[in-house]
Amino acid sequence: MKALHVITGLGVGGAEQQLRLLLRHLPVDSDVVTLTNPGPVADGLRADGVRVIHLGMAGNRDVGALPRLVRIVREGGYDLVHTHLYRACLYGRLAARLAGVRAIVATEHSLGDSQMEGRPLTAGVRALYLAGERLGRTTVAVSPTVADRLKRWGVPAPRIEVVPNGIDLERFRFDPWARLRTRQRLGLPDTAYVIGGIGRLTAAKRFDVLVRALARLPADHWLLLVGGGPEENVLRRTAHEAGVADRVLFTGERPSVPDGSPGPDLPSLVSAMDMLASPSPEESFGLAVVEALASGLPVRYASCPAVEDLPARDAPDARRVARDAGPDVFAHAVAEVRAAGPRPRTAPAAAHRYDITRSAARLLDVYRAALTADRGRPAPGAPARPVRIPAAPQAPIPSPSPQGASPS
Repeated sequence: MKALHVITGLGVGGAEQQLRLLLRHLPVDSDVVTLTNPGPVADGLRADGVRVIHLGMAGNRDVGALPRLVRIVREGGYDLVHTHLYRACLYGRLAARLAGVRAIVATEHSLGDSQMEGRPLTAGVRALYLAGERLGRTTVAVSPTVADRLKRWGVPAPRIEVVPNGIDLERFRFDPWARLRTRQRLGLPDTAYVIGGIGRLTAAKRFDVLVRALARLPADHWLLLVGGGPEENVLRRTAHEAGVADRVLFTGERPSVPDGSPGPDLPSLVSAMDMLASPSPEESFGLAVVEALASGLPVRYASCPAVEDLPARDAPDARRVARDAGPDVFAHAVAEVRAAGPRPRTAPAAAHRYDITRSAARLLDVYRAALTADRGRPAPGAPARPVRIPAAPQAPIPSPSPQGASPS
């Protein structure tokens, strides 16, 4: 099987890093087209041996990019096209159909109740999305919550498949030595209690709530914000105004998959934390929460379908606060977690459910179904050649293994 992945950009983001991680575990010959911004994840994909093509799209209305994308699909002889993120789904589905490829899969990574990828969900955005969706065969939702949202939008249920985001469990396993080295490198006092926040520094993530919550906590509490984005200067100013600028650390973008970037990677930074707080009120999955759980961290969150869609026993120390929780509520939640004392840094069952090997196996089943549906009915102009559909790998759920306890 030969597949082409089309994505809007390849900067450091959840969907982009998820694509790279999936391609490491999919037994499929894959190329990637990025419409814009061939950033650090593009470099990482190339280091993995994946061919990455930069389309050089100038903006959302650069329709001149469409013929170039059609030509890439047609000349590549792809059996299947898989699109990711709003703009790539629109252009990628249309290009695939024009190039004669009918096995088209799209992953919906970022559909919330009121926004998608940070843009408000207007009637126009919804209409354009639904028009493009009909050009494909299957829409993949990263959680049952997103699947329900798609159904409410009008996407037929038989066209929706749930394939959760996945994580590399082994990489996020708690490492006491990485914890020690990373805390020393960050200049954290030995007694510091570190609250983590992970994600793009945008207004929608509401990291300002954590900055203000820190001002309500004792002076040995620190906030470690992992990610880059347009709100960094605003958050720095907020920290200064709240009198906690000396206790808020900004790491910038940190990849979860090694790509040669300087500084600690995301798993090491998670090992350095004592808990994770996620104040974002509207998530489609909640990857940062799952990564924290894999490192055995207690978590307090405003929204996380990845946890909310599971039985409570699968993640006993991941608890929801109010969706619109403010600084006082999060400060109280942090104080409660710390008062409970340190606990073993062992990944709960929820983290094991989201092992990347399981997600890759489920996605491969989606590919097999899309290709099987079109067998014997090639689109006009499509090459009449057999398609080899690889067998899905087995991915049992491993039992959680005991790990060391956090030193602080």
